Parts: sequence; C-alpha cells; structure tokens
Amino acid sequence: MQADPPLDTRGRHLRDLRISVTDRCNLRCSYCMPAEVFGPNYRFLPRSDILSYEELTRLARVFAALGVKKLRITGGEPLLRRDLPQLIAQLRTVAGIEDIALTTNGLLLPAMARDLKAAGLDRVTISLDSLNDATFGRMNGKGVGVAPILKAVESALQTGFTPVKINMVVQRGVNDHEIEEMAKRWRGTGVVVRFIEYMDVGTTNGWRMNDVVPAREIVARIGARWPVESADPNYPGEVASRWRYADGQGEFGVISSVTNTFCGDCTRARLSARGELFTCLFAATGHDLRALVRNGQSDQALTVTIAALWQARDDRYSELRAANAAPTAKAEMSYLGG
Repeated sequence: MQADPPLDTRGRHLRDLRISVTDRCNLRCSYCMPAEVFGPNYRFLPRSDILSYEELTRLARVFAALGVKKLRITGGEPLLRRDLPQLIAQLRTVAGIEDIALTTNGLLLPAMARDLKAAGLDRVTISLDSLNDATFGRMNGKGVGVAPILKAVESALQTGFTPVKINMVVQRGVNDHEIEEMAKRWRGTGVVVRFIEYMDVGTTNGWRMNDVVPAREIVARIGARWPVESADPNYPGEVASRWRYADGQGEFGVISSVTNTFCGDCTRARLSARGELFTCLFAATGHDLRALVRNGQSDQALTVTIAALWQARDDRYSELRAANAAPTAKAEMSYLGG
C-alpha cells in the first residue's frame, strides 16, 4: 500500500513520526514532569489505554506509506515499557523506514543497549542537563547523580550506536553556567551535544521567557572558547542547527524553538501512548487513531484519515509565540512525547 505523500497547508511533508510508548517516567525533571504535579497520586494511563506493539507497528506501516522515513521512540521514559526491543524488531520490518532512534534518560540503557541494537535500533539520544551532581539531581527531581548517565553514554558507544547524542535543556540561572563545560566534556569524543532552549511545552513547568538562554548566546559562548563554524543540515527539516569546531574536534547542535523558530520546515508528527496523533509539540489536543484501529478500520481507511489530518495541518505555535499570539492550552510533553 503506497499513498501519495500529503502536504500540509504550508507545503510541509510528513517525514518523521515520534512514537510515545508510555506516559510514565522514573525521573521528575522540572521542565517536563515536575514532581509537584506528577506526584505519588498522579493517575497515569491504564495499560488497556496504551497501544500494543502490534497496533503501533500497524500505524507505523500506514505512516510509512504516507512518506514517513524516520521513527523516534519516546515517552515518558520509553525503556520503562516492557520488552521494548520487541517493538524495535517489529518496526524494523516496516517498508520505507530508514532510521529508528530512541530518546531516553539513560538509567535503564546499560542493561538494554545490546538487545536494542540487535533488534534494529539505529541511534540513541540521552538526556543530561548538567555535569554537577547537585544541579542534575535538582533538575531531575529525584536526586539522581551524573554517574549513571555517563555509564549509559559509554554503554551506547560500546554497543556501536552512531552517533550518540546528548540533550541538554538550558535554563537561565539553573545550569547555563555549564554550557562551556558540557561542550568541553564531549569535544573530540564523537558524542554530539544538543543544547536546547528551555521551551514552554505543556502548562505545568513554570516556563518564563526570562529563563530562556537564546541559541545565539549559547553559540557565542562556546565560540569564544573554541572557534566554530556553521554546518549544513544533515537532512531537510532537521531540528538542531549544526555547528562544527574549526579544529576538527566534532560538532554540537542548538535547538532554538523559542528564539529562532523552525515551524516553516517542520516535518514531524507525534503519536501519543494512547494513540492520539498530535501535529505539533505544542498542540492542545490530538486526533484519536486508537479508536479507529480498535474499531476495525482498514489500513486504507486509516491512510485516508491520516492524510486528511496532515493536509489540514496549519500548526505554527513557535511563530505565534514570537508574535505574542500563541494559545495557552497545551498537552504535556510527557504525554505526547518530546
């Protein structure tokens, strides 16, 4: 089954699908799942609400027929989902999928890296917001130190994932003093750090514009220590702007959703663990695909529905934010996937 690739109202293709496999996490990072909101009594999705691996694989086939080439497995913390390598192996069989990646906090990765690689996972991105135990422990809300995450990075490298990426969410007055140290730690190692502007995803993280460290400042601060030069994107619609060290010691990326919006070439859709299609990271509501899957819709009917949803897409939240015209209602990142 192959459909004509749909374009949205701004001429954007559907090329990337981010699949959330759980809304649960073993950390409580302040910018994603603050502990005061996601506490012991928080009601997560019951197992029956979450799409099975067979349902996810079926939907991946439909999305691939519409032009999706890249899949990213997210959460919550995706490694909490039981037998995740089985899903990777199933997704690996989907015709048209060229790349399968995983975003994780890394805590469970050392025990699972080999099985994930053997199942067909191509790449791993690991979250690490600080190299200081106290700072990192405050940011992750659980007091977890840096050592387990460094172990996860090492396990990913030893397993042969290429490249291994690290995501650092930069917050003014919290961890921005470590920008240069983070760059220094990973220069020349083959690991690519991506510095992410603190974003207003969801409504519970207390986001303020004053807490954002602009991408241009991040690049300037690193460039003052080591000369850098811009690099071309690896592919159209790449999230991070690439920067190379002039001395050949690798590269880093900057994700600037707040100060240098990239809505115009966004090719990403998100599938929540509950089976809702979100066409923007900052969307308030999704479109229920689970009901269609479980109510006996054919693959052709699913294809028509998803194509129509994408063709109607007009999302440009970050551009609206810049114009002080953005909506305030948004789904939480832990629910729809980062």
